[in-house]
Amino acid sequence: MAYYKKPFTPKKPVRTFRDLDVYQRSIESAVLISKDIAPALAGLKYAFTERLADCALAVPLLIAESHSLRFADFGLGVGYLEKAMAAANKMVVYLEHIKGVYGDKLDQSLIEDLIKGCISCRIKMFHLEKSWKRFRANYDDPGTGKGKGDFKY
Repeated sequence: MAYYKKPFTPKKPVRTFRDLDVYQRSIESAVLISKDIAPALAGLKYAFTERLADCALAVPLLIAESHSLRFADFGLGVGYLEKAMAAANKMVVYLEHIKGVYGDKLDQSLIEDLIKGCISCRIKMFHLEKSWKRFRANYDDPGTGKGKGDFKY
């Protein structure tokens, strides 16, 4: 068995929330849900179609807000990221509910892919939160206030 070593490629710098992988994946899922799942559920008269669509869009919205808020109020920014993680968990619940209720009336492989994507995104958000906390701990300077994260408008 040969061992394959992946060549080193530097990560693209994160300049805005749009550069975050968790944002890109979550907005992709929200689009798929709005475009493919929600219309089919509306036709089936699923009672929670609007909640599903709102929850799907909440994940990338909360990621975007948390990315900005972490500079002004670090605790609030992390709190929004935790809300995004909770919304990703809710998405899994909604999708599993749909899968159980409608079975073969919907594209099961798409729903299963969306569930896996939500779980993967949730894990990546957790790692992002740990990264933010590590960065803040490493660059916090009590003397100058750098890294304090309590910018006031």
